[in-house]
Amino acid sequence: MSYPSALHDVLDHIIAPAGELACQEGKFPRAAVMALGRAGLLGLTCSAEPAGGGTDLARAAEVVARVMPVCPATAAVLQSHYAAAAVVETCGGRWLRGEVAAGRHLCTLAVVEDGAGGEVRPTARRTGGVVALRARKRDVVAAGEADSYVWSSPSLGSDGGLTLWGVPAHAPGLFVPAHPTGAPLASATSTVVA
Repeated sequence: MSYPSALHDVLDHIIAPAGELACQEGKFPRAAVMALGRAGLLGLTCSAEPAGGGTDLARAAEVVARVMPVCPATAAVLQSHYAAAAVVETCGGRWLRGEVAAGRHLCTLAVVEDGAGGEVRPTARRTGGVVALRARKRDVVAAGEADSYVWSSPSLGSDGGLTLWGVPAHAPGLFVPAHPTGAPLASATSTVVA
């Protein structure tokens, strides 16, 4: 099945019936995300080998644009996932790339620093084979729902640059506060602390 027809089916049968309710109640669109994964749409931009759709980000933008008027929350999740999946496709290991391509792994971006109060200065420190990240990331879509985060930090070196890390959702010390900005958002946009 082509991705436009797969998207049409998911839009009509899953996203449209649940979209309004998800936005009204502020619930994460889990059924929509799972259906998009089963239909191959989460892996749309991943390499066709082993299981991805093999398309480009322009096609992903078309998918987001078609989902947006039906369910903005699902569109926000897709947009962040596609951006993070591009990083995973370029830098991730074979197993993770395969999971994303097969639609079994939702990833998202954690790149915007939360400057609130300055109590958490972003750092990355290596001790042996372990890197400890410390930061507050705001506006993270699918916070607490994603399987992994593409996380930015200051470089481990002294060059002043940035480094991107793949952080599993179950990493020790990763914390998603319960709705720190008030009412829950259907896209599960929140702050994430490490």
